[in-house]
Amino acid sequence: MRILGVIPARYESSRFPGKPLIDIAGKSMIQRVYEQCLKSSSLNKVIVATDDQRIADHVKLFGGNVALTSNKHQSGTDRCAEVAINYPEFDVLVNIQGDEPMIDPHQIDLLCKCFENPETLIATLVKKISSNEELFNENTPKVILNKNKEAVLFSRTTIPFLRGRAKETWIEHYTFYKHIGIYAFLTETLKALTKLPVSVLESAEALEQLRWIENGYRIQAAITDKEIQAIDTPEDLEKLLKLIQP
Repeated sequence: MRILGVIPARYESSRFPGKPLIDIAGKSMIQRVYEQCLKSSSLNKVIVATDDQRIADHVKLFGGNVALTSNKHQSGTDRCAEVAINYPEFDVLVNIQGDEPMIDPHQIDLLCKCFENPETLIATLVKKISSNEELFNENTPKVILNKNKEAVLFSRTTIPFLRGRAKETWIEHYTFYKHIGIYAFLTETLKALTKLPVSVLESAEALEQLRWIENGYRIQAAITDKEIQAIDTPEDLEKLLKLIQP
């Protein structure tokens, strides 16, 4: 099985314009993500997918692979699907967040391991929730798993509801999981997903994976004990720099 790692990257960002090219202790963010991906033992090739020539030129400058894609894509998933069409020799595509410069390559390997099961079409990572702050934070998508560790439902609200328990004690009585936003797909499945219309649940929660579930696709989950901090704002960058610089 051949596995392609794709890092969608766009220059425009309402909270942090030019984010992929910001300097982090001597290297751009996109270069750091790319180099971490190269450490994965599962990926046969890594490509940055972008619609911006500045990012494409920079990736070529540090010796990376890059694909220029349409500027009409609504999501990183759609951008990955365009790459998949042009690389038909790969069986699985991993969609890697371009704003996680410290991504753990072992997490990528954990995700790819899901495809050892020939029935896996889509895979993602989840992590046990360890605090009430996370549990009741609407910006933290929660996920319910079935006995086969397949995602049954995602929601920004806290699921499941524990009837008869005080909310401040829920975490003591049930193992809640949050979603870690990295996906892998069989490439043929990925192409099919991008042809699906936006669904009712997806619109309600602003979570694209609900479109796949509503259309009958099963999402295999692997449980990780790590969470990598994404760089969404200049403040996030300052926090990271304090951690990696003496």
